[in-house]
Amino acid sequence: MAGEKKQITILVVDDDQVHRYMLCSMLGTWGYRTVEADDGDTAVAAVQNNPYDAVLMDIRMVRMDGREAFIRIHTIAPLLPVILMTAYSTVESAVETIQQGAHDYLTKPLDFDRLRLALERAVDHHQVIAKKYQEESPMPGLVSRIIGSSPPMIELFEMISYVAPTEATVLISGESGTGKELVAEALHENSERKNRPFVKVNCAALAEGLLETELFGHEKGAFTGAERKREGKFVQADGGTLFLDEIGETSQAMQVKLLRVLQEQELQRVGGEETISVDVRVIAATNRDLEEEVKKNNFRDDLYYRLNVVMIDVPPLRMRGEDIEELVQQFSDKFAEKNRRELESITPGCMDLLRRYPWPGNVRELENAIERGIILMRGSSLTEKSLPLAIQKFAEDQRPVDENRQLSIFEAEKQLVIQTVEATAGNKSEAARILGITRKTLLNKLKRYSGEN
Repeated sequence: MAGEKKQITILVVDDDQVHRYMLCSMLGTWGYRTVEADDGDTAVAAVQNNPYDAVLMDIRMVRMDGREAFIRIHTIAPLLPVILMTAYSTVESAVETIQQGAHDYLTKPLDFDRLRLALERAVDHHQVIAKKYQEESPMPGLVSRIIGSSPPMIELFEMISYVAPTEATVLISGESGTGKELVAEALHENSERKNRPFVKVNCAALAEGLLETELFGHEKGAFTGAERKREGKFVQADGGTLFLDEIGETSQAMQVKLLRVLQEQELQRVGGEETISVDVRVIAATNRDLEEEVKKNNFRDDLYYRLNVVMIDVPPLRMRGEDIEELVQQFSDKFAEKNRRELESITPGCMDLLRRYPWPGNVRELENAIERGIILMRGSSLTEKSLPLAIQKFAEDQRPVDENRQLSIFEAEKQLVIQTVEATAGNKSEAARILGITRKTLLNKLKRYSGEN
């Protein structure tokens, strides 16, 4: 059980630095990893950018109170359990927030035994809900194609389940290699249009003139080489879904033409005068920050708002480390069979390295790394030596850091103990309680620290 808790991350939100530090120290002794946020607004930003297993948050804060922060967090991550801390005078506010979906609340001064129990229940509840959601997902095909059971992926599945049955235009954002096309396919396959065409266009792969004829088609003789009439992708996708990948790479002129089709659901072929009506659901994807591109006048704001009826953000692989082992197993089995290689095992050192590597190229980079490793492996085990050189170099660069970290464990413990004593104004009994040790052990440690000089 202790080993599992080390993988659990709690976001601790409090504008009182001393109280926040004490909470983090205590949670650390219980085996939790903690991340600090000094107010409600920084907590919201943290949840937008990183996955957590639970949030422990004060209600009364200066810039953004806990109630407002909870509402925003709940919108970003509906499954994330939030435990509120409140004084007796604000219990009513906490209860109202519970009714809106918060997981639990604790009154100050905190009962540490109840806090520990509340955290355990919140984390257990989160894991059960995530598992239940997977098992009862209305999209079994989607779950089998998009691999992952981490909290960010569960939230992604949930978002897809809400949006897929609608007719809403969707903008999928995310770094290169995260699987945006798979998300687009899942939206189509779980919609009312699933028996109609799903047509893909990579907007970055074609020059502007070619992209126009690719999308809208052209009449015979419209330009040199146009020997016959051709239907464009919009017409080919009629009744179904058109996926516009890398939409951020289109020119301003092309953006105007796309906007017209989206608004009017009609188009004209290049070189033609006939107006053609189409019934197409558009899903677009980009690895650019289109909001920032709008500010720079690189992307039309009217097209951005037309596309961004619903935004789905696909998490990078570094935010879903729990999924790496499952992905590695899936890819290694796939490429072993494809390349007729006998794979018996993946060495622990290799798996550990794959977990620690930051994967700037995301799932696509991981897939390529495993394919290379399977092809080049000697024997029947996948090892570090058959992985790409960039990953091997990362391992080399990390070794001195790991050794130094081992040498500084005593210093880290010393700093934690002394800071805890200072935070409790010298109350050694309270400091020992927070640290999870006896008062006698604490006194012995302090004596040893003072004697080392």
